[in-house]
Amino acid sequence: MGDVVPMRSCLIVDDSRVIRTVAKRILEQLGFATDEAANGQDALDACARHMPSAVLLDWNMPVMNGIDFLRTIRREHPGKGPVVVFCTTENDIGHIREALAAGADEYIMKPFDRDILEAKFTQVGLL
Repeated sequence: MGDVVPMRSCLIVDDSRVIRTVAKRILEQLGFATDEAANGQDALDACARHMPSAVLLDWNMPVMNGIDFLRTIRREHPGKGPVVVFCTTENDIGHIREALAAGADEYIMKPFDRDILEAKFTQVGLL
C-alpha cells in the first residue's frame, strides 16, 4: 500500500454568500475539501486552525480586504503558505500587479465558471 494522499483543500474567501456557494460547488466537484470565510480576518483565523492547499480570495471585503490578508499570510508563512488565486471584479493592471507583487499565484475575474477555475487551478499545479 502506498502513502495516503491528503485531500486538497481550498479556503473560499468572499463576502458574497452566492459567490462562496458557487465556488464551493465547483471546487468540490474538482476534488477539494472546502472551507469558507466572509472576510480576510475570518480567513486568517481559518488558516490558523488548518492551513489549506489553496485560497480563492476576493479583493473587496469588510473588516480585512483580500490584499491585506494576502500580505499577512505571506509574511507569517514565508515560502510555505497556500497557493492564492485572487478572484475579483478589479480588472485594471494596477490591481493585478499589486496582487502578484503581494504574493498571489494567479488572478481570475468574476464572474467565473468551472472551466475558468479548473484551468487556473491546473496552471498553478493544484489539479
